[in-house]
Order: sequence, then structure tokens, then C-alpha cells
Amino acid sequence: MYTFSSKLKTFSFILMAVGILGIGYGFFNAPKDIHEVENILSAASHGGGHGEAHHEEAKPAHEEVQAATHAEAEAVHEEGQAAAHGEGQPAHEEVQPAHEEAKAAAHGETHATAKHAAEGEADAHAEHEEHLTHVLHQLQNKPWAALYVACIFFLLITMGTLVFYAIQQVAVAGWSPVLFRVMQGITAYLPIGSVLFFVLLVLCGLHFNHLFPWMAEGITDPSSPNFDKLVAGKAGYLNFGFWIVRAAIFLIGWNVYRHFSRKNCLAQDDSNDNSFYKKNFNISAGFLVFFIVSESIMSWDWIMSFDPHWFSTLFGWYVFASFFVSGITLIAMVTIYLKSKGYLEYVNTSHIHDLAKFMFGISIFWTYLWFSQFMLIWYANIPEEITYFITRIELYNLPFFGAVVMNFVFPLLILLNTDFKRISWVIVMAGTVILLGHYVDFFNMIMPATVGDQWFIGVSEISSVLFFLGLFIFTVFTALTKVPLLAKRNPYIEESKHFHY
Repeated sequence: MYTFSSKLKTFSFILMAVGILGIGYGFFNAPKDIHEVENILSAASHGGGHGEAHHEEAKPAHEEVQAATHAEAEAVHEEGQAAAHGEGQPAHEEVQPAHEEAKAAAHGETHATAKHAAEGEADAHAEHEEHLTHVLHQLQNKPWAALYVACIFFLLITMGTLVFYAIQQVAVAGWSPVLFRVMQGITAYLPIGSVLFFVLLVLCGLHFNHLFPWMAEGITDPSSPNFDKLVAGKAGYLNFGFWIVRAAIFLIGWNVYRHFSRKNCLAQDDSNDNSFYKKNFNISAGFLVFFIVSESIMSWDWIMSFDPHWFSTLFGWYVFASFFVSGITLIAMVTIYLKSKGYLEYVNTSHIHDLAKFMFGISIFWTYLWFSQFMLIWYANIPEEITYFITRIELYNLPFFGAVVMNFVFPLLILLNTDFKRISWVIVMAGTVILLGHYVDFFNMIMPATVGDQWFIGVSEISSVLFFLGLFIFTVFTALTKVPLLAKRNPYIEESKHFHY
């Protein structure tokens, strides 16, 4: 039986405590009104960069209009004088009316232009207010978005582990049964992760934040200034009631499979036949069918709908590849940790090698999907599609291309070598980069639509990751203490124990 070390447990509590404090600081530090936003942009403008650009755009144009007003009045006045002297030697009484008429015309032009200037200044002020309100929503979204990214990331990488476990069951794999309890321990985070994520979705629907644009007030009402024709056309699908019901069905379905597959696996240890193993085979096959459908819809609902004007038919597969390789990486890293502590005596370098092969192979699969999605949209250059990538290349250049380096280039260079796949510290190093890289990948998918150009990796982002990491460590390693680390009566356990090549 595994014993949860006091040091690791204390470490998990520290991570959660620091995370909660940082998350609270992020929400407390978010601007409360547009006056605070003005101060933030003004402070940023001192460097002459992005903040100054906003400040200059927001300046009223009354000085320019006022100059034009004076110029037009002067021109009219001079025209009147020229007319007065151009008739040779007109009588004084003829010149005087002409002069008065010119003055009246100049005055009328001046009044009209001044009125136009006032209207222009009012429009500029209204535009400035609208811009500040937009930035306010982005900055208020920032702690929410950071929390959302970390929450969904840890939830889905746990799902990646669960799916890998189900595939092993359906494939009747003989190499992996010695790792089943590790996989079940990792998936112990799924129930608590699901509850936290569902609560976060409900808070989004109750307008605690502005993360999902299609939830904005009046966006489907033709009489509202916020009306969006494209979003209104999707209202039958993108509405909070249907959306949250779908989320509940998916989360409950995933947790039901996790509960019964673990229950059957434990019951198999005390069974005299393979009946529970066969039950697991059947429910795993059914779960994978349910998962294929629910995962695609989930990716549309929970991630792609941040950009409701954009869609990609590859997106479900792309999201799956990201969290699937992360889940396999977690299995490898937890296994190596337990092995280093003297547990998992039957796990050998061949098992580690196979996990590393999956890490390498799915990283290449993710890259294939990344390039396919990007290349087709970029080459077609259709405005409503290409905007998605232009935003990320222009505003998120470093994380956008950095994710490719971390999730493709690094695994390719490190894990291509067969010998490296058997070295524990190499696997841990590669796994750390892969997990960080796929967090950045989720960051790229969510942040541009929620915070725009107001992004940076700060207290909110780091604290959110630390909190969920601490919770994950505590939940997973507590679960590992509950049951033996070896599935003793699995029909293929002996084959798995002696797996070598």
C-alpha cells in the first residue's frame, strides 16, 4: 500500500494556500470602473507604447475642428471685403450692407461649424467611453479567464488519463495492467474537478463575468444595440439553459464511467472468474462512443464558443490531442515518482518506454492537427476564419509559436531517441515541458477572446495553476493510498508483470 508522505502533503497544502491568496489578489486588484482603467492606460502610456496609442485615440478632436472653424470664418470675412472693393468706387451705403451681409454669413458659418464641432466632440467622448468600458470588461475578465484556463486544463488532462485507461480495456492490452491503479488514482481528481468546473460555468451564466460573448445582454434582441445577427442565428444551440444541461450530461456521464470502471476493477481482485473484467470491457466500449460525441460538443461549448463567429471542423480533434497527450504524460510522471519511492515493483523500463512512445506519438499527432487547422485557414484567407489566427499572431505571438516549440520541437528532439525513452529524468524533463506547453495551448485558445490585448502571465495565471496543482496532488495521492497499487486478478496481469522487449 502506498503511503502519502507528509512532505508531499504539506507541499500540496502550500500550493493551494498560495494559489487561493493569489487568486483573491487578482480579483481584488481588478479595476472597478472606467476611471481606474483610464489611470492604468495613462500609466502604460508613459513608455510611449500600447497604452499611449489608446490614450491618443481617445483624445477629443475639438482642437482640429476649432481650427477649421476659424479658417472658414476668416475666409468668409475676406470674401465679403473683396466684394466691397471690387466694384470700383461704390457708395458707402452699398459697401455697408455687403459688409454686414459678409459678417452675418461668417457668423452663421461659425455657429454651424461650432455646433458640428460640439457634436464631433460628443461622438469622440462617447467612443472613448465605449472603449474604456470594453477595456474594463477585459481587465475584469482576466482573473476569471486565468481561473477558467487552469480549471479546464486540469479537468481535461484527467479525462485524457481516463480515456487512455478505457482504450487499454477495450484493446485488451497486455502490457499496461500494472499501471491501472496509477491511472485510477489520477482520475480520482475527476469528481472534484467536475464540480468546480460546473460551478464556474454556472457563474458565467449568471453574469459574474463577461467571458462568453454570446451570453451578453440583448445580443439576440434585434431592438438592442448589442444585437449580433450571427449569434442570434445560433441561439437555438447557444443558450444558457441548453448549454448548461449539456455540460451536466457530459460531466455526469464521464464520472459514472469512472466510478463503475474502478469499482469493477477492485471487485475483480476478489473474484473467482473474469466477470468483472468483462463488464469493464463492455462499459469501456460504450464510454468511448459516448466520449467521442461528448468531447467534440464539449470543445465547441466550453472553448470554441468564446469566439462565436468562428468555427473549425478540426477543433474537437485538436483539443482532444492536447489533453490526451497531457494525460499520458501524467501517467508517466506519477509512475516514475512512485517507482522512485520504492513502489510499483513490477513496472520496468519497458513500461516507461511504451508511455514515452505514446507521449512522442501523440505530440506528433497534435502537431499534425495544429498545422492542418492553421494551414487550411491561412491559405484560404477567408476573413471570418483568418481573423482567429491573425489575432493570435499579432497579439499572442510568443505564446502562439512558443506552444509549437514546446509541444512539437522539444518532444521531437528529446523523445525521438529510443534510449532516452528509458531514462526517467529525461521523461520527467520532457513531460514537464509538454504539460507547460499544453497549458499555454489552452491559454492561446481562451485568452484572446476573453481579455484581448490586455494579457500577460501574472499573479492570477500563476496562482490559478498553483491552486489546481495543489488540489490535484492532494486528491490523486490520497486516492492512491486507498487501494493496493497492483490489480492482482486482472487476466493479463502476469503478462504485464513480465513485459519486456
